Amino acid sequence: MNPTVLFILGVVFVAVGIAVSIALHEVGHLLPAKLFNVRVTRYMIGFGPTLFSFRRGETEYGVKALPLGGYVAMVGMYPPNAKDGSVRQSSTGMFQSLAEAARDQAHEEVRPEDHGRLFYQLPVWKKAVIMLGGPAMNIILGVLFTAILLMGFGTPQPTTQIANVSACMVTQGGAGQTGGNQNTDPATCTKTPAAAAGFRPGDTIVAFDGRKVTGWDQLTSWIRASAGREVEVTVKRGDAEVTTKVTPVLTQRPVLGAGGQPVKNANGTYQTTQAGFLGIGPQQGLVPQPASSVLPAVGENIAQVTGVVVNLPARVVAVGQAAFSSAPRDPNGPISVVGVGRVAGEVASMEDVPVQARLATLVGILAGVNLALAVFNLVPLLPLDGGHVAGALYEGVRRRVAAWRRRPDPGPFDIAKLLPLTYVVASVLLVMSALLIYADIVKPVNLFG
Repeated sequence: MNPTVLFILGVVFVAVGIAVSIALHEVGHLLPAKLFNVRVTRYMIGFGPTLFSFRRGETEYGVKALPLGGYVAMVGMYPPNAKDGSVRQSSTGMFQSLAEAARDQAHEEVRPEDHGRLFYQLPVWKKAVIMLGGPAMNIILGVLFTAILLMGFGTPQPTTQIANVSACMVTQGGAGQTGGNQNTDPATCTKTPAAAAGFRPGDTIVAFDGRKVTGWDQLTSWIRASAGREVEVTVKRGDAEVTTKVTPVLTQRPVLGAGGQPVKNANGTYQTTQAGFLGIGPQQGLVPQPASSVLPAVGENIAQVTGVVVNLPARVVAVGQAAFSSAPRDPNGPISVVGVGRVAGEVASMEDVPVQARLATLVGILAGVNLALAVFNLVPLLPLDGGHVAGALYEGVRRRVAAWRRRPDPGPFDIAKLLPLTYVVASVLLVMSALLIYADIVKPVNLFG
């Protein structure tokens, strides 16, 4: 298929996945709000002019022109003026005017029969459940996509299929230094045991010394322990099985640590040891993982995203410096939805990569996006969900302190008072988003070399 078509398909795949994730994020708010009998007037995906909508019961469902998020509108988000119970009082400053304007708007759709169905009248725990519903939905989607990635597709790991066969013996000296026999001319060199035994790329090793081979790491340990001893090896070649005998040679090999990775010395050279050697390299393949691997992988992803969010101001500054200079972009830094789409397109258009591996990467992108949405929305600043949760928790603490001190119930916390901060945060987020989009256009992250 044409690479351009593949690029577009990759972008569309991830764009649709993100749109569905945003829609389900809002469902995470909608369902508990309905469950707690809050009147929900609108469920919208996007912002700006409405493209289309329909009404079911008391709620309007629709899609708007700017696909930059979504919202659920609930009546009575802000309480009336605490002084006289009215919505508006005389304005004494710009900040108070902002709060009063928001309070006015929040109460425009309040009807007399809505008493008891207003958001601000809910117990603290119900407010928290409604606002945490969105991030919780993204975490569920992140777990689901991670499960599909790990259990359905698998992770890239060395398989028991041979990718290459070394023709000549090349020994290594101590501390990772090359030494000894360095003749690499296939016509005159000392052949490796694998080359001498006739192993071929594409062969799959199914048995070694009478034992069934189930993994590359297992096979490697058996080879390294069999130096100088003739063993019988069975390989699957096409539709047939071929059995031959081979003697691993004792030579300097890298010391292997966790995950089968070579261990380095403090100076960067590899530690070596005397071990058996055949001269074969493994083919990489997607190996499905057990269900027990899903939650640890999700935890690692969340920890990584949290690190990015905690250091977001510094990372965004670095992105800005890279965008306006010759400095490279950090591949682990933040990117915009434009950058995510570009990465998805590049992955989909890699014709030299198996389709299964490309699909796995796209699913992994959706898993990462959902976990990033969850973590980011939990930041305790308005207008993010975490800001509303923080306001509800403050209300609960304030009421408990008043009860402990035998003072009157202070009532619901008027989160409208925090709207000036909300506008500042929203403005900063818009500027950051614009900067990331610009950087992803003029200097995109290079993930593939």
